[in-house]
Amino acid sequence: MRYAIIESGGKQYRAVEGQTIEVDRLSGEEGAQVDLRALLMADGDDFLVGTPTVGGIQVKATVLGHIRGEKAVRFKYSPKKRIRVRGGHRQQYTQLTIDFIGREGETRTAETAEPAASSEEPVAEPAKAPAKKAAAKKAPAKSTGKSAAKKTSK
Repeated sequence: MRYAIIESGGKQYRAVEGQTIEVDRLSGEEGAQVDLRALLMADGDDFLVGTPTVGGIQVKATVLGHIRGEKAVRFKYSPKKRIRVRGGHRQQYTQLTIDFIGREGETRTAETAEPAASSEEPVAEPAKAPAKKAAAKKAPAKSTGKSAAKKTSK
């Protein structure tokens, strides 16, 4: 599996071919292709480490869209001074699909992270144990007609 550590917006992300990642908002339109800086590239047991970037390695991604993250709410409260300040923030992100990681001029297509399920052998379901028959309940013993006397304490 080929992957790269990329830099975008001062942050580092692990990018795998065919995977979708969210980075801080970029200025590209939906469907635009973006080139990212590769800091490290790994292909199986081969590693290329950059100082600071790996020369000749391209990481190409396609912009899927722009989204907003979870709302972070802040609340400042001082009960005796009657201060109540509420505020919030939603970070904007860009969704990217990693199309290509490799050298310039190399032809590769995006590999899927997981193999197709149809190529694997079907898994047999575990055999079910036969259902047990419920035992017949015994009828309660007939009472002799005497009722149990209650004990009284003094």
